Amino acid sequence: MRGIAVLRRLTEADGVSSLSGLERATGLARSTVDRITATLARMGYVRLDGRDAVLAPRLMELGNAYLGALRLPRLLDAHADALADELDESVSLAVGDRDGIRFIHQATRRRAMSLSFRIGDLLPAERTAPGPLFATEWGATEWARWRERRAADPEDRGFPAVPARSRPFADAPSGPRTSGPHASGPRASADRDRAARPAPPGRVTTVGDDFEARTDEAHKDGWALDDQLIEPGLVALSMPVREAGRIACVVSVVSHTSRHTAADLRDTLLPRLRAAVAAMERELRVAPAAAEPGTPSGLATWTGASKQELGREFIESLARGLTVITSFGEGRAELTLTEVAQATGLARATARRALITLEHLGYVTTHGRVFRLTPRVLGLGFPPLSRTSLPDIALPHLAELSHRLHESTSLAVLTGDEIQYAARVATSRVMSVNITVGSRLPAYATSLGRVLLADLPDPHLPELLRLTPRTITDPKQLLAELDRVREAGYSLADEELEEGLRSIAVPVREHGGRVAAAVNVALHSSRRTAEECVHDILPELHATAGRIEADLRVAGRFRRVPVG
Repeated sequence: MRGIAVLRRLTEADGVSSLSGLERATGLARSTVDRITATLARMGYVRLDGRDAVLAPRLMELGNAYLGALRLPRLLDAHADALADELDESVSLAVGDRDGIRFIHQATRRRAMSLSFRIGDLLPAERTAPGPLFATEWGATEWARWRERRAADPEDRGFPAVPARSRPFADAPSGPRTSGPHASGPRASADRDRAARPAPPGRVTTVGDDFEARTDEAHKDGWALDDQLIEPGLVALSMPVREAGRIACVVSVVSHTSRHTAADLRDTLLPRLRAAVAAMERELRVAPAAAEPGTPSGLATWTGASKQELGREFIESLARGLTVITSFGEGRAELTLTEVAQATGLARATARRALITLEHLGYVTTHGRVFRLTPRVLGLGFPPLSRTSLPDIALPHLAELSHRLHESTSLAVLTGDEIQYAARVATSRVMSVNITVGSRLPAYATSLGRVLLADLPDPHLPELLRLTPRTITDPKQLLAELDRVREAGYSLADEELEEGLRSIAVPVREHGGRVAAAVNVALHSSRRTAEECVHDILPELHATAGRIEADLRVAGRFRRVPVG
């Protein structure tokens, strides 16, 4: 419970916090914070950077477990992306999370005024378009929970992803429902008074901005609008995607009043949204059953070994509890206690205690004899990490490599006929390689470029200029060199870009095997021979690329990781 509290505070702090800040935010003793962060660092879930704890991409495997079990991102993300391309507007998918909504996919348009919500962000239901749609399936318990939360948090301070209300909305009832044109009592009178006041220009309103009335309308219409409920200028149109008669998720088209009013959004885009929802529902109907659960992970053995190595600094109960979350996934949406124990390698009694704790915290629900993850799992680091780019992933690994070798390290991507440096860690030497992030160099004359060109089925070669006496300028010779690079898995450029500059590079592959980028070590030729580069540096480079690829696979499982 304390470890999850630390993860939640790190998430609310946008992924980074000092250890003393975590101590203040959680109320835990500093020694406890130190032990928790040491355990999370051992698991690869946080990185300790001086006095700061920083969320690491591997933590996303917790959210990936939920998204994999849910199946919806795998089946529907492509439909949402296609709709965003067709409409040239941002499109999101959301699921209900108690009395809020949580995003599971975002297809955003790049504009000066663009959507800043992230996968995993939690929003209050009453300030969104999906909220009333999910509320159509609420019972008395859910409505009571919503009223209790609205009364306790009228300014929505518990939802960091949205601006706090400058004043409490009057849609938080403290007693039985009294809305409607014929209702009586103080709240109904206030509703009529608010309805009589003029609305902001261009804004479509319902009676008193009443969430319950909006829910009734959503039930009747089958769609819902958000007309600047979160902040001025933001409008959205939503429809539910149903599976087996229940709402599986809600798809929303989000725009700005500079492009659409809420009414225009409804009148113009509703037919196309309906068609997209119909296609999504067909996808859910015909999707094959998920694969059967995999073999045991052996993580319990790993946690036990870590405890033996680190002693009291490693909190085994925390590691085991988080391991239980990762036992779920695609084909493992519902697990019995026995299946959780088998998947993790934990004893049944240990697995049971972890599941009881996770259920108490709201991360697991029970349905008869089976357990399921809840959307709340996405609140464990996923929002800040969902915007992680490839340079963000690579930089800590490059820094470790540079520290071990005492040489400059870089990551680059291919841009046309050139490479562009996306991340770099330079050493402090009298004579060092002077290149900055954003710099571009001809791909054909660099080790980074040749690794990237070698992955192309038919690389386009520009005019090959002689930059040094060693530069390859014969196209046939260069193509033969690219074949060698492809076969060997690395490239060594020896004073071909600049005299005295020697570099060696290896590929970084994304899921599926495509080369997404390349990493290299560059140095002055006087410090190591070409043979020493291959013998001493190449194994370190391959290991670093492997660690970057491992993080990239986790971060990119349900989203596109930007390369720059």
